[in-house]
Amino acid sequence: MEYFVTGATGSIGSYLVHELVADGHDVRALTRDPSNADHLPAETTVVEGDVTDRESIREPMVGVDGVFHLASWFYVGPGPDHVEEAERINVDGTRNVLELMDELDVPKGVYTSTIGVYGDTGGEPVDESYASSSPLPGVYFRTKWKAHYEVVEPMVADGLPLVTVLPGIVFGRHDKKYGSARAAFRDYLQGDLPFVPRGFVAPWDHGKDTARAHVRAMEAGTPGEEYIVASEPVSMVDVFEHAEEITGIPAPRAVPPVVFGVLARVMDVVQRVTAPPEGMEAENLRFLAGNEIPTDNTKARRDLDVEHRPLADGLRDYLEWELAKLDGTSG
Repeated sequence: MEYFVTGATGSIGSYLVHELVADGHDVRALTRDPSNADHLPAETTVVEGDVTDRESIREPMVGVDGVFHLASWFYVGPGPDHVEEAERINVDGTRNVLELMDELDVPKGVYTSTIGVYGDTGGEPVDESYASSSPLPGVYFRTKWKAHYEVVEPMVADGLPLVTVLPGIVFGRHDKKYGSARAAFRDYLQGDLPFVPRGFVAPWDHGKDTARAHVRAMEAGTPGEEYIVASEPVSMVDVFEHAEEITGIPAPRAVPPVVFGVLARVMDVVQRVTAPPEGMEAENLRFLAGNEIPTDNTKARRDLDVEHRPLADGLRDYLEWELAKLDGTSG
């Protein structure tokens, strides 16, 4: 099979391309800058283009057996300074990809949404039948919500053969250095993460496992269906307790989520006059202030046979690599 992958050099997309090539598939990997694709397998066909430029992605999509659309603008923290960019990539870019998929009669596609579109459920477990008018706080989540409900769902209702997958928080060696889970882990490893919120609960998954779930969605997912491909939710406190067991580095102090809410209001004022330290942006603090997303992945496990390694195993694989990189012993 031959697949077209947007977001092919990102945190999930990089793992996905490796998985597809290892399975013997041909891959056309889209990137805005080919120099960012050096880590992809040699067998990959790297194509230059941009989802915001519809015609730049037309030719690479011609004749493929399937499309994986992962490309997105993803940062939590600097969002308010990038509203137009996020809208252009996450909403308009998604519309471009899916309309071309329809126009070119691509047999099947997989779209990567996020469990963030469900918003804070207040501890109520939710599955794919749940819909919310209030996503998690942040420009990324608002624009992904808009793409999910105002672009993807209407096109699926009109017959587009698309499977939607909703991952949770993804970590791994292909994660972006800043504005993502990797930033928090690197700060922790370097002693620069002083505290974490007690009330933040979400699934945390290794990028390789999430990529494999994408493959299963293409192979076994029913067009028109949505699948929560995240693992079981855990608290952020538990995540860093596992990290302490693996690395020996003390976990950050756990504080009530209200602390993050108060800090967010303070930083709203500070940001009017100066740029805050990375990770201390009001948007990021508000995101961490007690949000709970206890998703139920029963459908994906049953229908797609999706599996995730235990959290401690995934963290060990990633954190040992990250430590070696910080020590200068890993490329």
